[in-house]
Amino acid sequence: MKNDENMESKGVSRRQMMIGTGALAASVAMVQFGGLLKSAEAKDGSTEKWPWPYEKLDPAKTAEIAYEEWYRVFCGAAVINSVFSQLREKVGEPYKSFPTDAFVFLEGGMVGWGTVCGSNAGAAIVANTIIGPRIAGGKEGHLITDDMFQWYSEASMPIFAPKKPKVATTLVKTTSESPLCHVSVGKWMKASGYHIGSPERKDRCARVAASVAYHLVELLNDWKDGKYVATGTHSPVKDFGITAQMNCMECHAGGVPTPPMAKK
Repeated sequence: MKNDENMESKGVSRRQMMIGTGALAASVAMVQFGGLLKSAEAKDGSTEKWPWPYEKLDPAKTAEIAYEEWYRVFCGAAVINSVFSQLREKVGEPYKSFPTDAFVFLEGGMVGWGTVCGSNAGAAIVANTIIGPRIAGGKEGHLITDDMFQWYSEASMPIFAPKKPKVATTLVKTTSESPLCHVSVGKWMKASGYHIGSPERKDRCARVAASVAYHLVELLNDWKDGKYVATGTHSPVKDFGITAQMNCMECHAGGVPTPPMAKK
């Protein structure tokens, strides 16, 4: 109390002292944070710099890794780890610090919600992390994502056959005409007759993840060689006036909502 009284007698209130202390702490924190940012920017391959260093990978080897990883972390994280685990060895940072297993939530179209297939989401994360976001000039990552989604929708899946399959059954192939987990898996289950928890369905999805990883690396290798050319033709906003996939009528057979169109 005496100290407080002395401060008051000198015209410095307790409130002013607390404000001053807080300002000092904030200043120290900002200096420390600025130092961390400066340190991060100085590192080779910093997450603030794009593109990340990329070495060409073998698509078949990548697919085999994705297939095995599916049984550990499922589709999305399997695709991410199939690429980044190799780049950790070939390049080092920043791949060593990337938390691939955190993306296990992509499984089942995002924690079982059946939205975008986790394999597609994983491919998007890989392409846009390596090349950089579109807002930072990494337009190829954005375009590769678009290409992957369209390719997935049009391909007869699964394409890739692992060297040592965990299921010996010959698996039927289906075309999803959609990048969504719910549609892709649902069509395959209807065609094959296998239920969601069957070993066959699980192996089908592991092979789909491997197929996606294979094609993703093909596109990344082309990008590395400077010969990547975007092939996507998907333009929903231009065609329909709203974000959408290509086969609206499959789910909206009773009538697709018509959005108001922008005036030309």
